[in-house]
Amino acid sequence: QVQLVESGGGLVQAGEFLRLSCAASRTISSIEVMGWYRQAPGKQRELVATLTRDGNTNYADSVKGRFSVSRDNAKNTLYLQMNSLKPEDTAVYYCNARPVAWLSTNYWGQGTQVTVSS
Repeated sequence: QVQLVESGGGLVQAGEFLRLSCAASRTISSIEVMGWYRQAPGKQRELVATLTRDGNTNYADSVKGRFSVSRDNAKNTLYLQMNSLKPEDTAVYYCNARPVAWLSTNYWGQGTQVTVSS
């Protein structure tokens, strides 16, 4: 079982940046897939970025070139660097962990609010 806690959200102007953090309750080095999802008001939750334990990344088309996902295994923390933020990036951002990909067992954090003003 993994507990996840997000932090780093806030209110920024368009064009600025934020760095989100996801602190896990145990080592994350063995988790197959970790990532970030977001949910805007009135919309479904969507994938933002994923990072496998082997270092492979995947990004939504809407954030490619602007967002970067990384991890620090020693700190049991996943990060999301968000640059050149746009108003449409406004959403609650959730951290996700899937320890064994083929079992489809997911763990979620409580979320952190990101608001981008124009």
